[in-house]
Amino acid sequence: MLPPRHRVLSLLPLAVAVILSVFALVGCLRAQRQSQDVLATLRRGHPRLYVTDSELPLIKAKLQQDAEAGRWYEALEARAQKMLSEPTAEHKVIGPRMLEQSRAALKRISTLAFLYRLDGDRQKADRARAEMLAAAAFPDWNPSHFLDTAEMTHALALGYDWLYSYLSPEERAIIRKAIVEKGLRVGLKAFQRKAWWTEVNYNWNQVCNGGLTLGALAIADEEPDLAREMIDRSRASIVLAMRSFAPDGGWAEGPGYWNYATEYTCYYLAALESALDTDFGFKQMLGFADTGLFRIHSMGPLGFTFNFADAHDPAHAAPQMFWMARGFHRPLYAQHERRIADELPNIFHLVWLSGTESVNRGTGPTPPLDARFRAINVAFFRSAWDDRDAVYVGFKGGDNAANHSHLDLGTFVLDARGERWALDLGPDDYDLPDYFRKLRYTYYRLRTEGHNTLTIDGENQVTQAQAPLIAFLSTPHRAFAVADLSSAYAPKAQQALRGVALLNRRQVLVQDEVEAKEPVDIVWNFHTRASVGPTGARATLSQGKAQLEARILSPADARFEVVSANPLPPQAQQPDVHNLIVRLRAVKGRVRIAVLLAPSGEVEEPRIEPLKAWITAAAAGQKSSDE
Repeated sequence: MLPPRHRVLSLLPLAVAVILSVFALVGCLRAQRQSQDVLATLRRGHPRLYVTDSELPLIKAKLQQDAEAGRWYEALEARAQKMLSEPTAEHKVIGPRMLEQSRAALKRISTLAFLYRLDGDRQKADRARAEMLAAAAFPDWNPSHFLDTAEMTHALALGYDWLYSYLSPEERAIIRKAIVEKGLRVGLKAFQRKAWWTEVNYNWNQVCNGGLTLGALAIADEEPDLAREMIDRSRASIVLAMRSFAPDGGWAEGPGYWNYATEYTCYYLAALESALDTDFGFKQMLGFADTGLFRIHSMGPLGFTFNFADAHDPAHAAPQMFWMARGFHRPLYAQHERRIADELPNIFHLVWLSGTESVNRGTGPTPPLDARFRAINVAFFRSAWDDRDAVYVGFKGGDNAANHSHLDLGTFVLDARGERWALDLGPDDYDLPDYFRKLRYTYYRLRTEGHNTLTIDGENQVTQAQAPLIAFLSTPHRAFAVADLSSAYAPKAQQALRGVALLNRRQVLVQDEVEAKEPVDIVWNFHTRASVGPTGARATLSQGKAQLEARILSPADARFEVVSANPLPPQAQQPDVHNLIVRLRAVKGRVRIAVLLAPSGEVEEPRIEPLKAWITAAAAGQKSSDE
């Protein structure tokens, strides 16, 4: 046995080896952590959000070469001049929201700061700075309605980043502190308590995560630990919403909230790419590259959308279409958005102008006339593109439990001869009592009777009902979809199907088949601003010089009626809207309602076939196309 001293000496090589191994392991773990550090690729300095200074010459050149873009710039310059004299945002909460103020701040800061980057006009930078300092002085950014906080965080993040060299060190400190204390730390507390918006799959998720990530990226070099945690938490949360684009880009919240959701999705991804040189793989998620097609198909020839789910019918600008056109090599997206930008230019049309193809009207790819979006069960049909007089139909099955949904399964809109004939009335005032809670479906615009679908016994559809599109066919002369509305009317009806067809690209057939074991009253609804001529089995609808004929093909003894669509105050008043109805009283067994809608002079009554035949034809057509 060795003496103690010799035993110690004999163990020294082993101890050294163990120590070296520990140091090596620590080094590997440190290197691994560094390789996983979300800020490892952070672009140093400012600006780093969306557009770096090195990219500005490309945008300036584009403005010189592109006449349309030049007009947008002139319009935005005129808007900026008005902003110079506008008062700054206020801490003013209306109902639960301060959102109007957050959006006003974002619009002013983004417009003025980016134009300053293009033209060097210090008046614009001064006014943007004043806006930021005013918002930084607010006691809070109304975190109880977190959209307000997210959008204000975005606003100050852009101003801080884009005007960094213009701001004094003291001003940067004030603005940075506001982003941290009123935005990011409040956001982290929301994550820690698992605030509901962190776990949903609709627009709140993208807006809140997007705005907070913008704030984190703007101050990441000064507050790296805070920025890392926020970016990582938002990254884990936003994937829930990104999955909602699968499989084909449809959006269950309708075209209005599609715009809001994709706007902030693109803000989020564009900032990640410019600041971190990554998109975390989100751009490759199923359906997202195709979501611009939902935007395109949801807009009719008049520029009105199929405005289901708390959406208004005018189409608003969506400059994110430019970003997606570039990111997904889809010139069609930019081509389509240019038409909107001509009337409603937004500063982000300039931000994302570089890299998009300059596509003129009438050129580029043409999408199909008809489209179905499978996950949301919505279909669109039209007679032509680029024709204001085209016939256009938007038709939905869908899910009554989707966010912002109305009880409207089976509803549709119809455009023809330069007019919208079948209306979706859109949302009512969000500040009506319990608009998003227990009174929601007491309001006419959200009730079933306020939509172009069936009511049975005067009652609403089942609030959790879903209506899949069980058939879809698109051919040159006949296009249609069939929705199974049975769950919407249970237990009053054992089965309820609705088919909507565009025949010969000229006329629309709406056909319902209902089976009820007990007598029920059924009303077929059609909301319109047209004046309605003599009613009977035929009615003539007129708007300006245009006319549309409506004919009841089944039942033979049914007649049209016109009833008021104007609810009691304080609901939105619409005295100019009429509801053209077909009323069937105490029907039992199987009943078919078939109504033909066609521009005057183009009516050709079709042979009525049961919806079962439609479904069979669609299956055969699908099989043929698959082969």
